[in-house]
Amino acid sequence: MNTTSTHWHLLIASLPTTGATARMRLWRAIKALGCVPLRDGAYLLPERPGHADTLAELVDQTNAEGGEAWLVKVVPRNADDEQAFLARFDRAKEYGEFLEMVVEAKKSLMSQATADIAKTLKKLAKEREAIERIDFFPNEAALAANAAWADFAEKADAILSPGEPQPQERDIPYLQIQDYQRRTWATRRHLWVDRVASAWLIQRFIDSKAAFLWLDSPANCPVDALGFDFNDATFTHVGNKVTFEVLVASFQLPSTPGMAKLAALVHALDAGGEAPAEAAGFEAILTGARARLADDDAFLAEVGSILDSLYAHCNKETP
Repeated sequence: MNTTSTHWHLLIASLPTTGATARMRLWRAIKALGCVPLRDGAYLLPERPGHADTLAELVDQTNAEGGEAWLVKVVPRNADDEQAFLARFDRAKEYGEFLEMVVEAKKSLMSQATADIAKTLKKLAKEREAIERIDFFPNEAALAANAAWADFAEKADAILSPGEPQPQERDIPYLQIQDYQRRTWATRRHLWVDRVASAWLIQRFIDSKAAFLWLDSPANCPVDALGFDFNDATFTHVGNKVTFEVLVASFQLPSTPGMAKLAALVHALDAGGEAPAEAAGFEAILTGARARLADDDAFLAEVGSILDSLYAHCNKETP
């Protein structure tokens, strides 16, 4: 367990017994922050960026609702007190419960429908993120839970996205757009984030007369087609870049604000990482379009128009 933190915040707060709604709101806020109670009305939290400001807001809110609250900074008197504080933030119980959920989900993985697998994957991801957000001192329990989660997520992704590309370690050669006109481009069917965005990018910026093949399996890719977003495809994940980013780099497409925003959006939704504000909305649109449109050509046409609009919006000059 990391023991580098020696400064702590202590929130002391009480609300009138008649203010049930305010008390519940305060409790939920304290729990979401990861505070632990030392006793009734006294809550401890390690010093981290943003914690002081958030706790100060709770103090102001509590006082405004007729309660009393103070925020003080405390330092343990000695190493024993420090260890006692740290022990209260041991999340082994939470990780143990999460690990049990992962083990149970893994048992039924092969018998579940893909929609149920996707739902389970999303639920477990949220559970893990919730624990990690309040795990200020990760220990062996975190390592064990994360290893089990990574194994489950890999197996679930293999079912949900067969042929999902693994990153390759190689150089990205610079290519000339004029050498890639009126070509046939092929990727896995059931388009999703990286594939549909890459197909839009190809059609919009690289090969306006492109023909697309949606493959049941990457093994069915014709030898004269340009494969993208599957293992050993002409254009696929390289290093930490997803296929969309590799295409941008390969053809040296203009680094406009819109292109940068779309690249960040696609990367976050496909590979993880910090997501732009537009990512959640775009993912919701994809989900709705996918539910309505089974045909990949229709899906590309609809999502392509959304990407056109998003690209134009992100390219607007800031007033």
